[in-house]
Amino acid sequence: MGDQAERRLDAFPHQLSGGQRQRVMIAMALANEPDLLIADEPTTAVDVTIQAQLLKLLRGLQSRFGMAVLFITHDLGIVRKMASEVCVMQRGRIVEAGSVAEMFAQPRHEYTRHLLAAQPRGKPAVAPADAREMVAARDLRVWFPIKSGVLRRVSGHVKAVDGVEFSLKEGQTLGVVGESGSGKTTLGLALLRLESADGAIVFRGREIQALRGRALRPLRREMQIVFQDPYGSLSPRLSIGQIIEEGLNIHRIGKTREEREATIVAALKEVRLDPDTRNRYPHEFSGGQRQRVAIARALVLKPKFLVLDEPTSALDVSVQAQIVDLLRELQERHRLAYMFISHDLRVVKALADEVLVLKDGKVVERGPAMQVFEAPREAYTKALMAAAFELETVDGDAVRQ
Repeated sequence: MGDQAERRLDAFPHQLSGGQRQRVMIAMALANEPDLLIADEPTTAVDVTIQAQLLKLLRGLQSRFGMAVLFITHDLGIVRKMASEVCVMQRGRIVEAGSVAEMFAQPRHEYTRHLLAAQPRGKPAVAPADAREMVAARDLRVWFPIKSGVLRRVSGHVKAVDGVEFSLKEGQTLGVVGESGSGKTTLGLALLRLESADGAIVFRGREIQALRGRALRPLRREMQIVFQDPYGSLSPRLSIGQIIEEGLNIHRIGKTREEREATIVAALKEVRLDPDTRNRYPHEFSGGQRQRVAIARALVLKPKFLVLDEPTSALDVSVQAQIVDLLRELQERHRLAYMFISHDLRVVKALADEVLVLKDGKVVERGPAMQVFEAPREAYTKALMAAAFELETVDGDAVRQ
Protein backbone atom coordinates (compact mmCIF):
# COMPACT_ATOMS: atom_id res chain seq x y z
CA MET A 1 0.00 0.00 0.00
CA GLY A 2 3.07 2.15 -0.32
CA ASP A 3 3.23 5.49 1.45
CA GLN A 4 -0.34 5.09 2.76
CA ALA A 5 0.48 1.96 4.81
CA GLU A 6 0.57 3.76 8.18
CA ARG A 7 -2.66 5.62 7.45
CA ARG A 8 -4.44 2.38 6.53
CA LEU A 9 -3.49 0.33 9.62
CA ASP A 10 -6.89 0.99 11.19
CA ALA A 11 -8.78 0.19 7.98
CA PHE A 12 -11.03 -2.87 7.79
CA PRO A 13 -10.70 -5.37 4.92
CA HIS A 14 -13.81 -4.08 3.12
CA GLN A 15 -12.18 -0.64 2.96
CA LEU A 16 -9.24 -1.97 0.93
CA SER A 17 -9.10 -2.93 -2.72
CA GLY A 18 -8.72 -6.56 -3.77
CA GLY A 19 -5.04 -6.05 -4.49
CA GLN A 20 -4.45 -4.36 -1.15
CA ARG A 21 -6.16 -7.23 0.67
CA GLN A 22 -3.91 -9.69 -1.15
CA ARG A 23 -0.82 -7.78 -0.04
CA VAL A 24 -2.03 -7.88 3.58
CA MET A 25 -2.33 -11.67 3.30
CA ILE A 26 1.23 -11.89 1.93
CA ALA A 27 2.49 -9.73 4.81
CA MET A 28 0.77 -12.05 7.32
CA ALA A 29 2.44 -15.11 5.78
CA LEU A 30 5.89 -13.50 5.72
CA ALA A 31 5.74 -12.02 9.23
CA ASN A 32 7.10 -15.18 10.91
CA GLU A 33 9.91 -15.68 8.39
CA PRO A 34 8.84 -19.22 7.38
CA ASP A 35 11.19 -21.90 6.04
CA LEU A 36 8.58 -22.90 3.46
CA LEU A 37 6.16 -20.46 1.85
CA ILE A 38 3.29 -21.96 -0.11
CA ALA A 39 2.21 -19.11 -2.38
CA ASP A 40 -1.14 -20.03 -3.93
CA GLU A 41 -1.83 -17.50 -6.71
CA PRO A 42 -0.44 -14.64 -4.56
CA THR A 43 -0.44 -12.12 -7.42
CA THR A 44 -3.85 -12.92 -8.94
CA ALA A 45 -5.61 -9.82 -7.62
CA VAL A 46 -2.78 -7.32 -8.02
CA ASP A 47 -1.77 -5.12 -10.91
CA VAL A 48 1.34 -5.65 -13.01
CA THR A 49 3.54 -3.05 -11.31
CA ILE A 50 2.69 -4.28 -7.80
CA GLN A 51 3.12 -7.84 -9.09
CA ALA A 52 6.68 -7.01 -10.12
CA GLN A 53 7.36 -5.48 -6.68
CA LEU A 54 5.95 -8.53 -4.87
CA LEU A 55 7.96 -10.97 -6.94
CA LYS A 56 11.14 -8.96 -6.29
CA LEU A 57 10.31 -8.94 -2.56
CA LEU A 58 9.74 -12.71 -2.49
CA ARG A 59 13.02 -13.35 -4.31
CA GLY A 60 14.86 -11.10 -1.86
CA LEU A 61 13.33 -12.78 1.21
CA GLN A 62 13.99 -16.20 -0.25
CA SER A 63 17.66 -15.33 -0.71
CA ARG A 64 17.94 -13.69 2.70
CA PHE A 65 16.32 -16.45 4.76
CA GLY A 66 17.03 -19.48 2.56
CA MET A 67 13.27 -19.91 2.27
CA ALA A 68 11.81 -22.56 -0.03
CA VAL A 69 8.84 -21.38 -2.12
CA LEU A 70 6.13 -23.56 -3.61
CA PHE A 71 4.60 -21.13 -6.12
CA ILE A 72 1.17 -22.10 -7.46
CA THR A 73 0.04 -20.00 -10.42
CA HIS A 74 -1.71 -20.07 -13.78
CA ASP A 75 0.48 -17.20 -15.07
CA LEU A 76 3.28 -18.73 -17.14
CA GLY A 77 5.10 -15.39 -17.24
CA ILE A 78 5.53 -15.59 -13.47
CA VAL A 79 6.70 -19.20 -13.74
CA ARG A 80 9.39 -18.09 -16.19
CA LYS A 81 10.43 -15.31 -13.86
CA MET A 82 10.29 -17.01 -10.44
CA ALA A 83 10.83 -20.73 -10.72
CA SER A 84 13.86 -22.93 -11.26
CA GLU A 85 11.84 -26.16 -11.45
CA VAL A 86 8.27 -26.59 -12.63
CA CYS A 87 5.55 -29.23 -12.45
CA VAL A 88 2.62 -29.08 -14.87
CA MET A 89 -0.60 -30.55 -13.50
CA GLN A 90 -3.70 -31.71 -15.36
CA ARG A 91 -6.70 -33.27 -13.63
CA GLY A 92 -4.80 -33.92 -10.42
CA ARG A 93 -1.76 -35.54 -12.04
CA ILE A 94 1.71 -34.19 -12.86
CA VAL A 95 2.04 -34.60 -16.63
CA GLU A 96 5.43 -32.92 -16.99
CA ALA A 97 8.24 -31.90 -14.64
CA GLY A 98 11.68 -30.42 -15.17
CA SER A 99 13.64 -27.20 -15.35
CA VAL A 100 11.88 -24.02 -16.44
CA ALA A 101 14.35 -23.48 -19.28
CA GLU A 102 13.69 -26.95 -20.69
CA MET A 103 9.93 -26.72 -20.41
CA PHE A 104 9.66 -23.36 -22.18
CA ALA A 105 12.16 -24.34 -24.86
CA GLN A 106 11.01 -27.92 -25.51
CA PRO A 107 7.72 -28.85 -23.84
CA ARG A 108 7.17 -32.60 -24.10
CA HIS A 109 3.53 -33.07 -23.11
CA GLU A 110 0.64 -31.98 -25.33
CA TYR A 111 -1.09 -30.18 -22.42
CA THR A 112 2.06 -28.15 -21.68
CA ARG A 113 2.28 -27.12 -25.33
CA HIS A 114 -1.41 -26.15 -25.18
CA LEU A 115 -0.81 -23.93 -22.13
CA LEU A 116 2.20 -22.22 -23.70
CA ALA A 117 0.24 -21.51 -26.89
CA ALA A 118 -2.91 -20.27 -25.12
CA GLN A 119 -3.10 -16.47 -25.04
CA PRO A 120 -6.05 -14.09 -25.47
CA ARG A 121 -6.04 -13.34 -29.19
CA GLY A 122 -7.97 -11.40 -31.78
CA LYS A 123 -9.16 -7.83 -31.97
CA PRO A 124 -12.05 -6.00 -30.29
CA ALA A 125 -15.48 -6.47 -31.83
CA VAL A 126 -16.39 -3.80 -34.37
CA ALA A 127 -19.05 -1.47 -32.96
CA PRO A 128 -22.19 -0.96 -35.11
CA ALA A 129 -22.07 2.05 -37.41
CA ASP A 130 -25.31 3.37 -35.90
CA ALA A 131 -24.18 2.84 -32.29
CA ARG A 132 -25.70 5.23 -29.77
CA GLU A 133 -24.21 6.39 -26.49
CA MET A 134 -24.99 3.81 -23.82
CA VAL A 135 -23.42 5.21 -20.63
CA ALA A 136 -21.47 8.33 -19.75
CA ALA A 137 -19.96 9.91 -16.64
CA ARG A 138 -19.38 13.59 -15.99
CA ASP A 139 -17.09 14.67 -13.13
CA LEU A 140 -17.85 11.47 -11.19
CA ARG A 141 -16.51 11.41 -7.62
CA VAL A 142 -16.50 8.79 -4.87
CA TRP A 143 -14.76 9.98 -1.70
CA PHE A 144 -14.53 7.83 1.44
CA PRO A 145 -14.09 9.72 4.75
CA ILE A 146 -11.08 9.00 6.97
CA LYS A 147 -12.07 9.26 10.63
CA SER A 148 -9.60 9.69 13.47
CA GLY A 149 -9.42 10.65 17.12
CA VAL A 150 -11.64 9.67 20.04
CA LEU A 151 -14.67 11.33 18.48
CA ARG A 152 -13.96 9.75 15.08
CA ARG A 153 -14.12 13.05 13.26
CA VAL A 154 -13.44 13.23 9.55
CA SER A 155 -9.80 14.18 9.08
CA GLY A 156 -9.53 13.58 5.36
CA HIS A 157 -10.81 11.56 2.42
CA VAL A 158 -9.71 8.63 0.31
CA LYS A 159 -10.50 9.87 -3.18
CA ALA A 160 -11.30 6.52 -4.78
CA VAL A 161 -12.81 8.15 -7.88
CA ASP A 162 -12.00 11.78 -8.49
CA GLY A 163 -13.48 13.67 -11.42
CA VAL A 164 -13.73 10.80 -13.92
CA GLU A 165 -15.36 11.46 -17.30
CA PHE A 166 -15.98 9.15 -20.27
CA SER A 167 -18.56 8.07 -22.84
CA LEU A 168 -19.28 4.51 -24.02
CA LYS A 169 -21.40 3.44 -27.00
CA GLU A 170 -23.34 0.22 -27.54
CA GLY A 171 -21.19 -2.55 -28.95
CA GLN A 172 -18.02 -0.96 -27.56
CA THR A 173 -15.65 -1.99 -24.76
CA LEU A 174 -14.00 0.49 -22.42
CA GLY A 175 -10.94 -1.03 -20.77
CA VAL A 176 -10.21 0.39 -17.31
CA VAL A 177 -6.67 -0.24 -16.08
CA GLY A 178 -4.46 0.94 -13.25
CA GLU A 179 -2.73 -0.20 -10.10
CA SER A 180 -4.56 -1.88 -7.23
CA GLY A 181 -6.46 0.78 -5.29
CA SER A 182 -6.61 3.14 -8.27
CA GLY A 183 -10.43 3.16 -8.19
CA LYS A 184 -11.30 0.74 -11.01
CA THR A 185 -13.88 -1.37 -9.16
CA THR A 186 -15.30 1.63 -7.30
CA LEU A 187 -15.89 3.35 -10.64
CA GLY A 188 -17.81 0.32 -11.95
CA LEU A 189 -19.94 0.06 -8.80
CA ALA A 190 -20.71 3.79 -8.90
CA LEU A 191 -21.93 3.55 -12.51
CA LEU A 192 -24.31 0.75 -11.49
CA ARG A 193 -25.54 2.86 -8.58
CA LEU A 194 -24.18 0.31 -6.11
CA GLU A 195 -21.85 2.90 -4.60
CA SER A 196 -22.81 6.45 -3.62
CA ALA A 197 -21.21 9.03 -5.88
CA ASP A 198 -21.34 12.70 -6.83
CA GLY A 199 -21.41 13.95 -10.38
CA ALA A 200 -23.50 12.90 -13.36
CA ILE A 201 -24.24 9.38 -14.63
CA VAL A 202 -26.13 9.19 -17.93
CA PHE A 203 -27.59 5.88 -19.08
CA ARG A 204 -29.18 5.67 -22.54
CA GLY A 205 -29.61 9.44 -22.60
CA ARG A 206 -31.16 9.66 -19.13
CA GLU A 207 -29.57 11.15 -16.01
CA ILE A 208 -29.95 8.46 -13.30
CA GLN A 209 -28.18 9.93 -10.27
CA ALA A 210 -31.41 11.24 -8.76
CA LEU A 211 -33.27 7.93 -9.10
CA ARG A 212 -34.01 5.97 -5.94
CA GLY A 213 -35.74 2.75 -4.91
CA ARG A 214 -38.43 1.54 -7.30
CA ALA A 215 -37.46 4.06 -9.95
CA LEU A 216 -34.09 2.31 -10.25
CA ARG A 217 -35.43 -1.25 -10.50
CA PRO A 218 -36.13 -1.27 -14.27
CA LEU A 219 -32.58 -0.02 -14.88
CA ARG A 220 -31.10 -2.79 -12.72
CA ARG A 221 -32.17 -5.26 -15.36
CA GLU A 222 -30.34 -3.32 -18.08
CA MET A 223 -27.09 -2.85 -16.11
CA GLN A 224 -25.38 -5.97 -14.81
CA ILE A 225 -22.02 -6.99 -13.36
CA VAL A 226 -19.79 -10.07 -13.58
CA PHE A 227 -17.50 -10.30 -10.57
CA GLN A 228 -13.85 -11.31 -10.37
CA ASP A 229 -14.14 -14.44 -8.25
CA PRO A 230 -16.25 -17.25 -9.76
CA TYR A 231 -15.73 -19.20 -6.53
CA GLY A 232 -17.16 -16.56 -4.21
CA SER A 233 -19.80 -14.86 -6.37
CA LEU A 234 -22.10 -17.89 -6.69
CA SER A 235 -24.13 -19.14 -3.71
CA PRO A 236 -23.05 -22.69 -2.77
CA ARG A 237 -26.57 -23.39 -1.47
CA LEU A 238 -28.27 -22.91 -4.84
CA SER A 239 -28.07 -24.95 -8.01
CA ILE A 240 -26.85 -23.07 -11.06
CA GLY A 241 -30.41 -23.12 -12.41
CA GLN A 242 -31.65 -21.42 -9.23
CA ILE A 243 -28.78 -18.91 -9.36
CA ILE A 244 -29.71 -17.88 -12.90
CA GLU A 245 -33.43 -17.84 -12.03
CA GLU A 246 -33.03 -15.36 -9.17
CA GLY A 247 -32.96 -12.36 -11.50
CA LEU A 248 -35.99 -13.65 -13.41
CA ASN A 249 -37.98 -13.90 -10.18
CA ILE A 250 -36.93 -10.46 -8.94
CA HIS A 251 -37.87 -8.78 -12.21
CA ARG A 252 -40.94 -10.99 -12.73
CA ILE A 253 -39.80 -12.31 -16.09
CA GLY A 254 -41.72 -15.35 -17.32
CA LYS A 255 -45.37 -15.97 -16.48
CA THR A 256 -44.93 -19.66 -15.71
CA ARG A 257 -42.28 -21.98 -14.34
CA GLU A 258 -41.96 -23.54 -17.80
CA GLU A 259 -41.22 -20.15 -19.40
CA ARG A 260 -38.51 -19.40 -16.85
CA GLU A 261 -37.03 -22.86 -17.30
CA ALA A 262 -36.84 -22.32 -21.06
CA THR A 263 -35.11 -18.97 -20.51
CA ILE A 264 -32.55 -20.58 -18.19
CA VAL A 265 -31.84 -23.31 -20.74
CA ALA A 266 -31.34 -20.70 -23.48
CA ALA A 267 -28.95 -18.68 -21.29
CA LEU A 268 -26.83 -21.76 -20.51
CA LYS A 269 -26.67 -22.70 -24.18
CA GLU A 270 -25.56 -19.18 -25.04
CA VAL A 271 -22.52 -19.46 -22.75
CA ARG A 272 -21.85 -22.99 -24.05
CA LEU A 273 -22.83 -24.93 -20.94
CA ASP A 274 -24.91 -28.11 -21.01
CA PRO A 275 -28.46 -27.20 -19.85
CA ASP A 276 -28.79 -30.69 -18.34
CA THR A 277 -26.31 -29.60 -15.65
CA ARG A 278 -28.60 -26.86 -14.32
CA ASN A 279 -29.55 -28.87 -11.22
CA ARG A 280 -25.92 -29.23 -10.16
CA TYR A 281 -24.20 -26.95 -7.63
CA PRO A 282 -21.28 -24.53 -8.19
CA HIS A 283 -18.67 -26.74 -6.47
CA GLU A 284 -19.28 -29.38 -9.16
CA PHE A 285 -17.95 -27.05 -11.88
CA SER A 286 -14.49 -25.82 -12.84
CA GLY A 287 -13.49 -22.17 -12.45
CA GLY A 288 -14.07 -21.45 -16.13
CA GLN A 289 -17.50 -23.11 -16.04
CA ARG A 290 -18.46 -21.12 -12.94
CA GLN A 291 -17.49 -17.90 -14.68
CA ARG A 292 -19.74 -18.92 -17.59
CA VAL A 293 -22.56 -19.39 -15.07
CA ALA A 294 -21.88 -15.87 -13.74
CA ILE A 295 -22.06 -14.50 -17.29
CA ALA A 296 -25.30 -16.43 -17.93
CA ARG A 297 -26.79 -15.00 -14.72
CA ALA A 298 -26.14 -11.49 -16.05
CA LEU A 299 -27.21 -12.18 -19.65
CA VAL A 300 -30.50 -13.87 -18.75
CA LEU A 301 -31.94 -10.41 -18.01
CA LYS A 302 -30.95 -9.18 -21.48
CA PRO A 303 -28.88 -6.19 -20.24
CA LYS A 304 -27.49 -3.40 -22.39
CA PHE A 305 -24.43 -2.60 -20.25
CA LEU A 306 -22.10 -5.03 -18.46
CA VAL A 307 -19.39 -4.21 -15.93
CA LEU A 308 -16.82 -7.01 -16.13
CA ASP A 309 -14.70 -6.76 -13.00
CA GLU A 310 -11.54 -8.86 -13.50
CA PRO A 311 -13.62 -11.73 -14.97
CA THR A 312 -10.56 -13.69 -16.15
CA SER A 313 -8.03 -13.08 -13.36
CA ALA A 314 -8.81 -16.30 -11.44
CA LEU A 315 -8.64 -18.49 -14.56
CA ASP A 316 -5.77 -20.26 -16.28
CA VAL A 317 -4.53 -18.96 -19.61
CA SER A 318 -6.36 -21.48 -21.78
CA VAL A 319 -9.71 -20.74 -20.09
CA GLN A 320 -8.99 -16.99 -20.23
CA ALA A 321 -8.75 -17.21 -24.00
CA GLN A 322 -12.08 -19.08 -24.16
CA ILE A 323 -13.85 -16.49 -21.99
CA VAL A 324 -12.44 -13.61 -24.07
CA ASP A 325 -13.72 -15.25 -27.27
CA LEU A 326 -17.12 -15.83 -25.64
CA LEU A 327 -17.43 -12.21 -24.46
CA ARG A 328 -16.52 -10.92 -27.91
CA GLU A 329 -19.10 -13.19 -29.56
CA LEU A 330 -21.87 -12.18 -27.12
CA GLN A 331 -21.06 -8.50 -27.60
CA GLU A 332 -21.40 -8.73 -31.38
CA ARG A 333 -24.65 -10.70 -31.10
CA HIS A 334 -26.38 -8.40 -28.59
CA ARG A 335 -24.64 -5.03 -29.17
CA LEU A 336 -23.54 -5.03 -25.54
CA ALA A 337 -21.52 -2.21 -24.03
CA TYR A 338 -18.73 -3.47 -21.75
CA MET A 339 -16.70 -1.79 -19.07
CA PHE A 340 -13.82 -4.24 -18.76
CA ILE A 341 -11.84 -3.75 -15.54
CA SER A 342 -8.56 -5.61 -15.44
CA HIS A 343 -4.92 -5.53 -14.46
CA ASP A 344 -4.12 -8.03 -17.20
CA LEU A 345 -3.29 -5.75 -20.11
CA ARG A 346 -2.99 -8.64 -22.56
CA VAL A 347 -6.68 -9.41 -22.06
CA VAL A 348 -7.62 -5.71 -22.25
CA LYS A 349 -5.72 -5.41 -25.54
CA ALA A 350 -7.78 -8.28 -27.02
CA LEU A 351 -11.14 -6.77 -26.02
CA ALA A 352 -11.07 -3.00 -25.58
CA ASP A 353 -11.81 -0.25 -28.14
CA GLU A 354 -10.95 2.54 -25.71
CA VAL A 355 -8.73 2.52 -22.62
CA LEU A 356 -9.03 4.57 -19.45
CA VAL A 357 -5.93 4.62 -17.23
CA LEU A 358 -6.62 5.40 -13.56
CA LYS A 359 -4.18 6.42 -10.84
CA ASP A 360 -5.33 7.41 -7.33
CA GLY A 361 -8.88 7.84 -8.63
CA LYS A 362 -7.94 10.20 -11.46
CA VAL A 363 -7.76 9.60 -15.20
CA VAL A 364 -4.13 10.04 -16.24
CA GLU A 365 -4.58 8.87 -19.84
CA ARG A 366 -7.36 7.86 -22.20
CA GLY A 367 -7.75 7.13 -25.86
CA PRO A 368 -8.14 4.43 -28.51
CA ALA A 369 -6.73 1.14 -27.22
CA MET A 370 -4.19 0.77 -30.01
CA GLN A 371 -2.84 4.26 -29.38
CA VAL A 372 -2.52 3.75 -25.62
CA PHE A 373 -0.85 0.37 -26.00
CA GLU A 374 1.53 1.29 -28.81
CA ALA A 375 2.36 4.91 -27.93
CA PRO A 376 1.48 5.74 -24.30
CA ARG A 377 2.05 9.40 -23.44
CA GLU A 378 2.21 9.40 -19.63
CA ALA A 379 5.08 7.95 -17.58
CA TYR A 380 2.61 6.02 -15.42
CA THR A 381 1.05 4.34 -18.46
CA LYS A 382 4.48 3.53 -19.85
CA ALA A 383 5.38 1.84 -16.55
CA LEU A 384 2.19 -0.26 -16.68
CA MET A 385 2.91 -1.33 -20.26
CA ALA A 386 6.52 -2.18 -19.51
CA ALA A 387 5.52 -4.30 -16.50
CA ALA A 388 2.79 -6.08 -18.48
CA PHE A 389 4.62 -6.88 -21.69
CA GLU A 390 8.16 -7.36 -20.47
CA LEU A 391 9.37 -9.82 -17.87
CA GLU A 392 12.61 -9.09 -16.08
CA THR A 393 14.55 -12.30 -15.52
CA VAL A 394 16.56 -13.02 -12.38
CA ASP A 395 19.79 -11.91 -14.07
CA GLY A 396 18.23 -8.68 -15.32
CA ASP A 397 17.66 -9.51 -18.96
CA ALA A 398 14.32 -8.43 -20.43
CA VAL A 399 12.21 -11.16 -21.99
CA ARG A 400 9.29 -10.26 -24.25
CA GLN A 401 6.12 -12.21 -23.49
